[in-house]
Amino acid sequence: MKQIVVLSGKGGTGKTSVAAALIDLAAREKELVIADVDVDAANLGLVLEPEQVSAAIFKSGSLAWIDPEACSSCGECHVACRFDAIIPPGAAGEPYRVDALACEGCNACVYRCPVGAISTSKPVAGEWYEAATAYGPLFHAHLAAGGENSGHLVTLVRQQARLRALDDERPLVLIDGPPGIGCPVISAVSGADLALLVVEPTLSGAHDLERVLATTTHFGVPAQVIINKADLSAARAREIEVFCQEHQIPVLGQIPYDTIITEAMVQGKNIIQYQPDGAVAKAIREIWGKIGEWLGR
Repeated sequence: MKQIVVLSGKGGTGKTSVAAALIDLAAREKELVIADVDVDAANLGLVLEPEQVSAAIFKSGSLAWIDPEACSSCGECHVACRFDAIIPPGAAGEPYRVDALACEGCNACVYRCPVGAISTSKPVAGEWYEAATAYGPLFHAHLAAGGENSGHLVTLVRQQARLRALDDERPLVLIDGPPGIGCPVISAVSGADLALLVVEPTLSGAHDLERVLATTTHFGVPAQVIINKADLSAARAREIEVFCQEHQIPVLGQIPYDTIITEAMVQGKNIIQYQPDGAVAKAIREIWGKIGEWLGR
């Protein structure tokens, strides 16, 4: 069983559009499991027409709570807190309270309280889901606003996808990763068999490629590059190709810029469905053929 993750140095490169098209092509040849681990803004489902099978709560972090019955109003917790998360009594004489948005879960107030009136618990930080699609099972998640540990949620979604693939003996897990190089990306890429890096032919795109390549290299994950919207700047596209040649990074192909991709998204379809014989679909088919050769090896 192989795990392929699709990444980009930033949002807006067309990563999810490319991933959706590759999923369409992969599903015609192999039984696969799909994971969308961009937990802050999962949108792969917009073009896969998923039907939800199950949902589960994701708890993470630590949140303090003051028992008003046990609190002696000594104020020691307020003194101990370095995040201004303890709200002292107001004019109405209400007990000390915790500001949930300010609390960092450091437990300083718990240890400082002389009467044991403060405890901590893991708050709900989001949800994760399993859905059925025409291409295979889809696992994805939503991190609540202000929710902690997006990296943990990414890991959870990946684990669920991997376990499903093992249980069903499906040979491929295709993962639409988050943009950037932060903790969610680290959780998405570590342990993967291949990273597909979608890059734009721009100055920032080339810079972002270097950053995400540093991440995949650090974790020992081989990377291959896809240049999207390549004809926006032939010179920049060539620079990216030269950079990849110098660093022995395979370039799988170039995808031309075409507003037809936006039209397909508006219709809730991937580009292979929407315009199977167009230039964009042809380029992605050629890219998938090279990925298929890699999978065969």
